Amino acid sequence: MGPVSHMSNEHETRCAGAQAGHPLHQAEALQRILDTCMRIPEAEHIPLEAGLGRVLYEDVLAPLNVPPDDNSAMDGYAMRAADLPSSGSASLRLSGRVLAGHPLGSAVGPGECVSIMTGALIPDGADTVVMREQTQAEDGLVRIGPGHRRGENIRRRGEDLRLGEAALARGRRLRPADLGLIASLGIPMIKVFRRPRVALFSTGDEICNLGDSPRGGQIYDSNRYSLRGLLEDLGAEVLDLGILPDEPERLRSALRESALSADAVLSSGGVSVGEADHVTRVLSELGRVSFWKIAIKPGRPLAFGILGQRTLFFGLPGNPVAAMVTFIRFVRPALQRISGQDPEELPSFEVPCLDALKKVPGRTEFQRGTLRRDDAGRLWVGVTGRQGSGILHSMSQATCLIVLEHDRGPVAAGETVTVQLLQG
Repeated sequence: MGPVSHMSNEHETRCAGAQAGHPLHQAEALQRILDTCMRIPEAEHIPLEAGLGRVLYEDVLAPLNVPPDDNSAMDGYAMRAADLPSSGSASLRLSGRVLAGHPLGSAVGPGECVSIMTGALIPDGADTVVMREQTQAEDGLVRIGPGHRRGENIRRRGEDLRLGEAALARGRRLRPADLGLIASLGIPMIKVFRRPRVALFSTGDEICNLGDSPRGGQIYDSNRYSLRGLLEDLGAEVLDLGILPDEPERLRSALRESALSADAVLSSGGVSVGEADHVTRVLSELGRVSFWKIAIKPGRPLAFGILGQRTLFFGLPGNPVAAMVTFIRFVRPALQRISGQDPEELPSFEVPCLDALKKVPGRTEFQRGTLRRDDAGRLWVGVTGRQGSGILHSMSQATCLIVLEHDRGPVAAGETVTVQLLQG
């Protein structure tokens, strides 16, 4: 069952304006999408080793202190601070050795010290560890110089996490370090949101499957492979419906079935104004259309709405670059939200641009770029050749998107632009 979604009368009224030929500002379109999304309600328990990339359904609370006991942060000698010299040096009798995982079993007395390894428990009586390199050991004595203080080189009980403290918060997408942190708490199973189920298909008689022989005017379907990769990178479960022909009844049947099993439906192609572009019309029959035009380039024809009662629908453009750009900008944050996450922007920052860029005010533009450093180590960005929305090679070569703001005009070479990395 997909996430519960709501679309207010106000949204529907504004939607009529968008359908009448007024493209939405990209920020308004994104906000409208996010306002419609709600988290998947179902959770599941999985083994920790299967947790990479999954989203926590609840806080992970520490069932113990980390570390559980005071231990040494260095290889050295454990001793009493009372025996540290304030000036000159002091010689302490070496009375034992403590290894990690093997407590000493006796106390350190006045004038004594013990050899201790990193991670070993601090023995009773000791409250300081002096690094081995800062001592001289000979004939059972260890000489300590001045400048040391009580408690140095000791990792205190609970200094990382205290019993009952939240180690990780609900909604976090788990990274490798998170798995290690949970393991350090002795937790073998975790509760996570169910993966979002996304039905994916391409439309159009002009595309064919890999392995088929293209007829005149046909090209191979690339969008399903790019979009599937983007979906799987987000941790989604993909329901691949293949290529649907330009037949309203076939499309209607596929959308009805998808609404029963998917949290979101993702199509590419068939959302502009051509006679064979049926996606938006069929969606309006089976659900509600919020908008189908956005003031961006590439990607102006993007349809968004609700299929049935609760399934999100995204009708992406058919041009390969436009499909990927609109996914990154609009679909990615929506899927993050229904997956239990707070949507995360890909990292962005400002750098000077090597190239002069054409730009018309009144729409947000995304050009494909590569970052590079000059001889002085300064970071620049340059475009990856021709920027047509059908030139997938430019996207394959790109390391970032050059984001040209809605009201901005042409960019001169050397001007500062905003870039958004394509990988986190």
